[in-house]
This record gives sequence, C-alpha cells and structure tokens, in this order.
Amino acid sequence: MTTTAESPDTGRSAAPRADCIADSAGGLTFDVTAADRPGAALVLRRHGAHPGADVRLPLTPAAEGLLRAVLPSTVELAEGVWEAYLGGGDDGEQRLEPGLRDLRALVDREPGPDADGVAVRIPHADRSGALVVRSWLRGPHAETGTIGLDAGAVTVQGRLYGAELGPEAAVEARLRGGGGRVHRVAASAEAGGFTFTLPYAPLADGLDAKEWLWDLWLLTDGDGPAVRLARILDDVPLKQAIFVYPGAKAGPAVVRPYYTGANDLSVRVDAARS
Repeated sequence: MTTTAESPDTGRSAAPRADCIADSAGGLTFDVTAADRPGAALVLRRHGAHPGADVRLPLTPAAEGLLRAVLPSTVELAEGVWEAYLGGGDDGEQRLEPGLRDLRALVDREPGPDADGVAVRIPHADRSGALVVRSWLRGPHAETGTIGLDAGAVTVQGRLYGAELGPEAAVEARLRGGGGRVHRVAASAEAGGFTFTLPYAPLADGLDAKEWLWDLWLLTDGDGPAVRLARILDDVPLKQAIFVYPGAKAGPAVVRPYYTGANDLSVRVDAARS
C-alpha cells in the first residue's frame, strides 16, 4: 500500500516528521517536513503530572516544504521526557514523528574540566513511535564508564564533573524503600576519575522480599554532597535494553547491576529460585 500525506484507512493526516541533529555542546536542530504556516513553532511539552511551561521554538523556512527550529544549548530544558509537537496553523498541534537522527556528536561526549555539571538532550522515539527529547540536568554529575564483574562484586570506573573527590570519598548503596538502610564502600581517585568495588553479599544479607533495589550514590567527601551515579554522556537514550549485566549468586539471592529508566546505576537483588 502506498502511504501519502493522508492515510486511506483512517482519513487522518499523516504525522509530520522531524529530522534531528545534535551538537557537542548540547544543542539540537530540528528539520520538520511541513508547509510554512502562520505562527509555526516546534512545541516541547514535558511529560508527567507537573509539566511546567512549554518550550516554544519558532519554525522558519529552510527549504521548500521544510521548516527549521533550533534548541540552543543555552536554553535550559528541565530534566525529564519532553513530547514534541508541531504548532501553528489551522490543524492545531500535531505530534511529531522522528525522522533521521544525527547524534554522532554525542558519542563519547567529554564535557570540559571546568564544567559545573552536564546538560544532555537525546531525541528518540517513545513507545508509541512519536518524537520525544530526553533531557538530563546534573550538577555535579558522576558518569559511569567501565563496569567489571567478578563472582561476588562489581567494580565501576567513572568520571566526576562539577566537583572534586575528597580523601573520604565513598559510594553509598541505598535500599529503595528500605527506611534508610545503606551500605557504604570507599571510592578512590584514579586517572582523572574515580573507581570503587561493591561486594554483593552485604546487599543480599537479610533478603526478606521478592526483590531489593539499591540505588548508588557517590559521596564526594564523607557525608556529602551525594551525586547519583548515571550514564548519560552518549547517544543511547535508554540503557536498560543495551547494557545488560549477568547476575551472580550471593547467599539466597541473585545480584546484578542495572540501569534504571532514567539511566541511573542501581543494583538489583532477586530471591534465588529454589
């Protein structure tokens, strides 16, 4: 079946598409396949119960049938998932679908040594196929890198932006919903970054539920400040399906590191099957 601007099955206009180009500073350029219209704008609306104000980016003609909008790195985009719409004209707002995405500038991105933190925006398709922009604003930020596994522990290397490690630096595993239960290990400076080894056994000790989830925080010097460990400085918007780590037996449980839906690093403890 040939698909044109209008679907013969539904009679609805096909969703406009937006090509996206990312730059290394964190800016995004959107090229929308649509005819020019009065007041045309690319509208970004944050998903969730408290979305806040929309971000409206003017669309200007870039070529015949092509409108362009720019989200500069200097425009703050609150952390979260932002849905993208084509606004203006008589059709009201229309959800945008992703076209080509050139995200090469985001691969192995390295913020400057004097950065107070990081701002990351990654355009991608959501579960429905519509265009969204995932935004992170972290300052300071602890970026995870190489993750090494052995039979009873995980070793993580990373880099810290916007802060420095002190002599009492540590990593704290905090049991989610655990009433303040924590387990702490030392973190050490290494080659411009940090490293730590987290044994599995203490995380599985006393398991009294089907699963426990431990969130990992870097304490830059003793009791603070605490910085959530995450991997966001690349072009992969959802790490869960890409970075999958095997589990290891620890007492009555199987333990494995994993990335959350926000790309934060955590550890999952599952009761072993008998």
